[in-house]
Amino acid sequence: MRPKALLASASVVLLSRFTPANADTAVTIVTDRPAVTESSVVVPQGALQSENGVLLTDSGGQYVLDLPESYLRYGLLEKTELRLALPDYYHNLPADDATTSGFGDTSIGVKQQLGPVAGFDLSVIAYLSLPTGAERVSSHGYDPALQLPWSRSLSTNWTLAGQLAAYWPTQEGRRNYTSEATLLLDRQLSAPWDAFIEYAGDFPHRGGSSQLLHVGTAYKLNARQQFDLHAAAGLTEAAPRWFIGVGYSFVCLTP
Repeated sequence: MRPKALLASASVVLLSRFTPANADTAVTIVTDRPAVTESSVVVPQGALQSENGVLLTDSGGQYVLDLPESYLRYGLLEKTELRLALPDYYHNLPADDATTSGFGDTSIGVKQQLGPVAGFDLSVIAYLSLPTGAERVSSHGYDPALQLPWSRSLSTNWTLAGQLAAYWPTQEGRRNYTSEATLLLDRQLSAPWDAFIEYAGDFPHRGGSSQLLHVGTAYKLNARQQFDLHAAAGLTEAAPRWFIGVGYSFVCLTP
């Protein structure tokens, strides 16, 4: 069985073992998306969280539609989660330039919550990208990454967060070490609704930096479901001109 088919089958089996959380369950969804900065907390033990979205990107006049951006996060222990990023489908627009369209790579990883420490929530995420994608989309390498997201509550309604990260993507057959730094300010507008503004910068060893100004909002339909909307503008030549995306996430518990 091909890797993409195997991963899809495993995901269906895994999801079939879970049911939506009951209303009396004390679990409120906290997602990694839609910010570049990952959440500094893990999903609850025994919970399976699915985060999904659609993204449209303008990279110098080349438009790319990216979906379903699906992450599966499973709470293995109280402060440990397992992570699976399913392959995205990248479709180049217009249709006559679709020769490089196809499924991207998948990744597997683990997230360990270290905080709270001195008022900060802190986690470490390690993952490995696997070359399961299409010929013209895959990196064709086993690419490791390390992320250190953090957050600190400033008041009842304001939160400051950020992330330091290191990536080792395979580009043109060799590693291109890339560091990342983000800074995010989040405002709780009401109990189910928040908005954020974020700076995100990627700094590769080879090539120009990709820096973004990113804004977004998320609305909890209830304690277990969330809708999000976000957009960004590129600040450097190597960054996309802009992107805009929407997403839907939900969390389930074991029966």
